[in-house]
Amino acid sequence: MLTHLDIPVTHSGDRLDRVVADAVSGVPRRAIAHAFDTGAVTLVTGKGEATRIGKGDRSRAGTRLHVERLYEAADFRVLPEREALDILYEDERLVAINKPGGQDCHPLRPGETGTLAGSLVARYPEMAAIGPDPMMASLLHRIDAVTSGLVLAARTPAAFASVRAQFTAHAIEKRYVAWVEGTVAAPGGIATYLVHAKSGMGKMRVLHSRNAAPHGERPLRAETFYAPQSQVRRPAPQCATLLAITIHTGVTHQIRCHLASIGHPIVGDTLYGAAPCPALPPTRILLHSHAAAFTLDGHPYAFTAPLPNDIIVN
Repeated sequence: MLTHLDIPVTHSGDRLDRVVADAVSGVPRRAIAHAFDTGAVTLVTGKGEATRIGKGDRSRAGTRLHVERLYEAADFRVLPEREALDILYEDERLVAINKPGGQDCHPLRPGETGTLAGSLVARYPEMAAIGPDPMMASLLHRIDAVTSGLVLAARTPAAFASVRAQFTAHAIEKRYVAWVEGTVAAPGGIATYLVHAKSGMGKMRVLHSRNAAPHGERPLRAETFYAPQSQVRRPAPQCATLLAITIHTGVTHQIRCHLASIGHPIVGDTLYGAAPCPALPPTRILLHSHAAAFTLDGHPYAFTAPLPNDIIVN
């Protein structure tokens, strides 16, 4: 990690993140973005006044940038941690894990601990070098921290490439279960484009037309199919419906955003408009990654993660 850099600004009008990138070599773009996002970069005037700025702000000649800390490429990696794993299946190529709700799949910033990837790398050291992103070492896909259930990881580069190609081609059927607010009387499907919401916080929003995407936003096609299984007053006195959900696409927050868009947010998902649920911790919504099926070298694989207690109605 580089610390305490002072970069004189000699030209006006350049983006400040580009000024930093030109001044240091071998530092990834996300490290520079992280430094700006966390307030580690300030703009200092000739009078010594420091101002926090954004990476998209423009430079002014006669000022300088002070960088308190700047991570390097080697800092963006998973830290091994010997924590318990609920392993559903393992062989020399693949591992299937049942992730608890409340745990991140992988670190989002250098030094972050407590992730599923950290536990996997501790148990299977070879996973640290698998995949293009060291922060997602070996993970074939990811689910939100607030979601529980099935996560798949590869132990060889060949297995990673094969299964990832199937995810990219939307050839893998993924099944979820969720409790949603309100009464869902019949099966249905939702097909829209999704883009990042203006409010930030990782939230997505629905677009019914690709052409409606704001300038600079990349709309992603997503399809979600659901079927009601049962209904119960949970949490009382509000009625909730248990849905079986099938997706082939895998857009961020796809299921959460889609179900909220038809008036049935997932129980506990206050980010998408659900009522607060005192029975749930803030790190949990009632969404569970239940099953997935695919092939590898001609052999079929199918995995199912058992339903957790907060999904099961006694």
